[in-house]
Amino acid sequence: MKTRLRTSDRIQRAALAAAVLILAAGPAVVRAQGSMPEKLEPVLGYYAELEFDKGIELASGYLDDPGLTSQDRIAIYSLLSMLTFAKGEQYMGRSYSYLEKIAEIGPCVIPLPSDYWPQNLRDRWYRIARDAGALVCPEPSFAGAGDAPAGRPRTVAVMEFDNFSVGKYQEKLGFLTKGLADFFEADFAQVSTLRVVERDKIAFIRDELMLNKDGLVDQAAAVKIGKLLGAQVMIFGSVVQMDDKQAKMIVKAVDVETSRILAFAERDGKPDFFRMQEDMVIEMAEKLEPLLEEEQLKALKANGTEDEEAAALYSQGLYYMDSYQYARAYDYFKQAYDRDASFVEAKRKMDVYRPLALAG
Repeated sequence: MKTRLRTSDRIQRAALAAAVLILAAGPAVVRAQGSMPEKLEPVLGYYAELEFDKGIELASGYLDDPGLTSQDRIAIYSLLSMLTFAKGEQYMGRSYSYLEKIAEIGPCVIPLPSDYWPQNLRDRWYRIARDAGALVCPEPSFAGAGDAPAGRPRTVAVMEFDNFSVGKYQEKLGFLTKGLADFFEADFAQVSTLRVVERDKIAFIRDELMLNKDGLVDQAAAVKIGKLLGAQVMIFGSVVQMDDKQAKMIVKAVDVETSRILAFAERDGKPDFFRMQEDMVIEMAEKLEPLLEEEQLKALKANGTEDEEAAALYSQGLYYMDSYQYARAYDYFKQAYDRDASFVEAKRKMDVYRPLALAG
């Protein structure tokens, strides 16, 4: 059922348009007046208003322009893939074909997948990139995590956390393992000297190697994943809750080449895992990057949410997002944002999955 956009929805649409187009074509292109991303903003409007066919028609018309750059074409195909996918399962093959066209232009022209692609498209892109031998785009190689030249970011991969709780706490904390890894990933991304591998790319490699049969991945297997992803540092974490008053969280960073532990943090206390995470990510970041600037420390402290319930709701949203249940994912992201209007990542994911949830 299609709905008329309220003023707040139009603001959301504008924010989504700007973010999608920056990611699709690069900030330098977006800033140029009269650029293709600027022309494509109405296409995002149709996407937000669930007018998918109108968006497809408008975007497709731009493909005839002989002056298109590679970035322009990627921006167009990216939106065509999103719009076509939103029409329903019967259009999935056609949606994926636009990703193939992007790969033909070049899988490493810009960083992909876009953060604003729904999970199906992101997972499909990883398969396409793998088949093209471009799951990891070329980057300067470093001898080890401690040897990265100054000014060049180290690549960090955060594994999904292990849950060593027993009884009712094993099930209770099930969603949190995704959320904690996602929070560490988002926080480390605030550090300019660290490059963070996407959580779903790690899961893709893990599943490709069939390393998750029992729900856990040992450190040796995880290091193998890290090497395939071009990571220099792997982040491992675990949680355990014994009762309603006592819990523990452990996080360590390991050099992929040497298996040497680069940093370690541990917290004991009442089971406020996301508050533990807030403290531990700063401790780990300072140990990995001792010369962190004050602005980066402030960004780490300001990222995410301080509302435990919002964090838990967001974690549940990640679970449903990963399993392609977008209406339920949207609902949990929205609940998280409703509890904490400063929770930027919940808002971003809410905007991504809103059209898919409403289209049903």
